Amino acid sequence: MCDRLFVVTGGPGSGKTALIEALAREGTSCMPEAGRAVIQHQLRIDGTALPWADRAAFAELMLNWDIRSHDEASRSNAPVMMDRGIGDVVGYLTLCGLSVPTHVKRAAELYRYNPRVFIAPYWEEIFTQDAERKQDEAEARATFEVMAATYGDLGYELTMLPFASVSDRAAFVLEHLQR
Repeated sequence: MCDRLFVVTGGPGSGKTALIEALAREGTSCMPEAGRAVIQHQLRIDGTALPWADRAAFAELMLNWDIRSHDEASRSNAPVMMDRGIGDVVGYLTLCGLSVPTHVKRAAELYRYNPRVFIAPYWEEIFTQDAERKQDEAEARATFEVMAATYGDLGYELTMLPFASVSDRAAFVLEHLQR
């Protein structure tokens, strides 16, 4: 386990990435979201490992990205905020109704994060879709529920992010990092 690595998870469009970007501006080390990066790369190369084309291949690429991010972030002596983590791959497969392969379960057991996981609840007022985020509101709500259950099942303590401005959310997280 690496106590310096803090996961921020939740459904799409709940303000996770805006929070991560605000924390980065404050000087906190941060790692980007695997899913968004995989989608961008796959679109660039006309690949098919996309959530709307080949969900299993998409999950494998996210897993590889998240393992690499974990390894890279683990070398830091300072806290690192992770825009999602390996548990999100488990949750994604569950949400899609796909089986969670043994190697994915093993990765979630081996590559641990701080026991506190920050989770962003579905927030109707800020939810939007874009080129990489095609989920509708119902799927965003369901994703939040699955991520909460998944990280809980993996033994993490969930800390709910408040419905607040990005700067207030950043202050909330920074306060919790100092505990």
